[in-house]
Amino acid sequence: MAKTSSPAPRATGNRSTTPVSDTFKDYIASNWADRQDSNPAAREQAAFAAARRSRLSKMYPGKRLIIPAGAAKVRSNDTDFPFRAHSDFAYLTGWGADSEPDSVLVLEPEESGHQATLYFRERAGRDSDEFYANPQIGEFWIGPRPSLAQVAADLGLETKGIAELESVLDKVDSGTLIIRDADRDLTDQVDGRRLLDAEVDSVDEDGDLQLARDLSEAKLVKDEFEISELRKAVAATKLGFDDVIGDFDAIVAHPRGERLVEGTFNRRARADGNTVGYDTIAASGPHACILHWTRNTGPVREGEMILLDAGIELESYYTADITRTLPISGKFSPIQRKVYEAVLEAADAAFAIVKPGIRFREIHAAAMAVIARKTAEWGLLPVSAEESLDPGNQYHRRYMVHGTSHHLGIDVHDCAKARREMYLDGLVEPGMVFTIEPGLYFQPDDLTVPDEYRGIGVRIEDNILVTENGAENISAGIPRTVPDVENWLLGRTGK
Repeated sequence: MAKTSSPAPRATGNRSTTPVSDTFKDYIASNWADRQDSNPAAREQAAFAAARRSRLSKMYPGKRLIIPAGAAKVRSNDTDFPFRAHSDFAYLTGWGADSEPDSVLVLEPEESGHQATLYFRERAGRDSDEFYANPQIGEFWIGPRPSLAQVAADLGLETKGIAELESVLDKVDSGTLIIRDADRDLTDQVDGRRLLDAEVDSVDEDGDLQLARDLSEAKLVKDEFEISELRKAVAATKLGFDDVIGDFDAIVAHPRGERLVEGTFNRRARADGNTVGYDTIAASGPHACILHWTRNTGPVREGEMILLDAGIELESYYTADITRTLPISGKFSPIQRKVYEAVLEAADAAFAIVKPGIRFREIHAAAMAVIARKTAEWGLLPVSAEESLDPGNQYHRRYMVHGTSHHLGIDVHDCAKARREMYLDGLVEPGMVFTIEPGLYFQPDDLTVPDEYRGIGVRIEDNILVTENGAENISAGIPRTVPDVENWLLGRTGK
């Protein structure tokens, strides 16, 4: 049965309605067994989330901080998309895939720092009609919700009912900050109260933006729990790639084989994680030249390659982000191998320089040096590799217009609101996790390249952990060299 987003206590209009007679109400409210509820032990990430809140508290003395989870988003009419809490909320509470829509974390300033309280809609009792008549939050419709005490024990946080959030809003003043993009309605309410407090015509959003920026920058270096989760996400993603390879015969036989690739991988994501961390790119043949090809409507043909860019997101929201480019027949053709090995060389060159103290942008430069050299060697550039690398030229970037690396974590493009001097121009530190993903893409209609290159797209993407003395490729167990990829594919058929 589809879930409705209607806030009304019961369905109305053209859908069947819940009985409203007093007889029915009395009957459905009676003869329920007593609940044998017990409070869980604190989840593993609770201590890590508490440490994150403590660090944030020290950065904002005297400021009231409001971090909403956000509301469910409408997909179509009265059906919603699956709910995903705002990443900042999940980061600071430890509540991931099991979090409740419309929840709000408030850090209330005190002399010693802040008191953290989680406000959410608590369980409906049998003394109300909500448990059977409200299709948005009723237990009959979406299953039982946790109690305040259960969530408090689970997350190690003080909890209160969502109705008590009103008392927080009544205290909102110009010293209150909110994550603006998490919940538009709540942000509007906070803005209105701040305007009244400051007696001004417009809200100065700088403090809110700084809060979002500081949380982004806090995520640049991962803690022990985050690193462990990312390892698990990579391991699950490896199984998803294995599943796809195992289904190649059916995939090739279907006229929309890319859809089967997507479905096979997504099945693993739901089995071993929460969902996919982003829309799966299953780009076969010339579709591999479309960087964000997520329509996945094409066939998967023998003799071509498929670029699979996919990652599994865990219940904690931490996600992998892996790309492999695979020859459908099991063997690279000479030209496919030539392009693939050039991309692999660029990836390895970028990985080789990763260590604490380098600038993040140097990783991209190392990969680009190889891409420029290879495309120059093949006669594709109107100038030498050295001339092309000049910032005023960049001819080689025609064949790789994207960047080489981005941070990875609770978002697939993590830390996106960090300042440039902390991210792209920042120093690499132990505990950072990011991708290395060079590629070469020769569009089917690109007249600057010979026929044999056209329609070939290759990307190799790995997830990298910076260590005290260098770096670890935590996705190295997913085959990436030509012999290893061919053996991986050979194992699916025994050919």
